[in-house]
Amino acid sequence: MDQLNISATANGLNYLPEYVADVGGLFAANGLSVTATACDPWTGVLDDLESGAADLALGGLWVPGMYAGMDRRLTVVGQLNHAFPMTIVARDAKAPISLDWLAGRVVLAPGAGGSAPFEFTAGLIREAGLDVAATRWVRDLSTAMLIELYEGGLGDAIILDLLSAKELVAAGHGTIVFQHLDAGVMPNSVYYCLTERVEELGDRTARFMDAIATAMERINAGTATDEIETVLTQRFGNRDRGLLREAAAEMALGGVWDTTVIDPDASDRWMRILSEAGLIVRAPSLAELTGARPVGASS
Repeated sequence: MDQLNISATANGLNYLPEYVADVGGLFAANGLSVTATACDPWTGVLDDLESGAADLALGGLWVPGMYAGMDRRLTVVGQLNHAFPMTIVARDAKAPISLDWLAGRVVLAPGAGGSAPFEFTAGLIREAGLDVAATRWVRDLSTAMLIELYEGGLGDAIILDLLSAKELVAAGHGTIVFQHLDAGVMPNSVYYCLTERVEELGDRTARFMDAIATAMERINAGTATDEIETVLTQRFGNRDRGLLREAAAEMALGGVWDTTVIDPDASDRWMRILSEAGLIVRAPSLAELTGARPVGASS
């Protein structure tokens, strides 16, 4: 077995294909022994890449985008999330909203785990020709803290991952009124490594992404039920099993796990959103982010 070490920015349900590939023996079938560690704080993935503790990092495409052209050289080798499984939960609204509803309201946007929940939402607001500044944002705090504050009465709405949103609704604290999955393809979570190690890791990365792609196919086809149940027990045993299943099913239907190959137009859109927000020096192309190499299961 060849060893491959992963450092992830979280332990999330949106990472399900990796977990299924592990418990389903898909990595082992491809001659790989894979270890995965979730970092807290998430920026530990960068430290692990530098130290060699991790071969690959799992996190947002926005991170390699921000470092493009800088001394820290990162190369993307595959995709885990083809769409962005976030939502907006509103305290009082009962029906789906358009984003102009947010104007004049206070919206909580968790940010301790990364900038994507706010920045992609803000990008959608700008794409709709609306003013991001028309909303008062509570940002940069952890999801757990903002959920607690929202439950205590702060804000009109909160941006949350699909599972946390379902839990909040089940507890009687609002309604899911907007789903980012409806906003089209968004290369959310990807695997990346130090650029200097791309060639060294190439064979292992190809076998790894092949196993991820197979896990995606099984999840989407409904043939990974046993593996999913094992994952839910091992990783999310303290959370409501019914809500976990609902969230996973909605992510599959929403295209989150459609492919390990990044869509160039979707990457360009995300980089443009980040550029408009001032988070990146310039908007790198997908070819630059991947070193002009094929990524995903086709690598």
